[in-house]
Amino acid sequence: MTLRAFFDLIAANPFFLLVFFLLLPFTAVLAGWLGKGEGEISPWKYLYSALVYLSAIPGIFALTLNIYLFLFERQSIWEMDLYTQVLPILSMIATLLIIRQNVPLDAVPGFERISGLLLIIFVSFSLLWLIDRTHLVVFTYMPFFQVALIFLGLLLLLRFGVKRIFQ
Repeated sequence: MTLRAFFDLIAANPFFLLVFFLLLPFTAVLAGWLGKGEGEISPWKYLYSALVYLSAIPGIFALTLNIYLFLFERQSIWEMDLYTQVLPILSMIATLLIIRQNVPLDAVPGFERISGLLLIIFVSFSLLWLIDRTHLVVFTYMPFFQVALIFLGLLLLLRFGVKRIFQ
């Protein structure tokens, strides 16, 4: 099964996807209502952490997929699938905004890792887009895994530099 076939299957049967992505903000609202002012206490902060991960991972994936489809595949905005390309992003934004009303996001365990992941994805896509737009072509006799290791090393170096800048 390809990723396109999986997305087509989800788009054909969107009930569970809708329930999942609507349940995340609803759970955040319910947790904010039940644990008003106690968001930094142990059981609530782990619930918020789970909600952040459950909403941010699909949201970041959908955002990355959209950037890829629009910049590299030149997909038209009219061909967007609302269930797999828009709903996860809207659910992520709504969930994070609701959680932020009850607890600062820095107090949620693991939130800094999600924001770091988003920054690394943004920087790597920016580099790839820049390389794609400038039409740089490299002829080399190096095997692909060595080029991939060099790219990974550059990403780690970039991550180290970004961490040093913002600390």
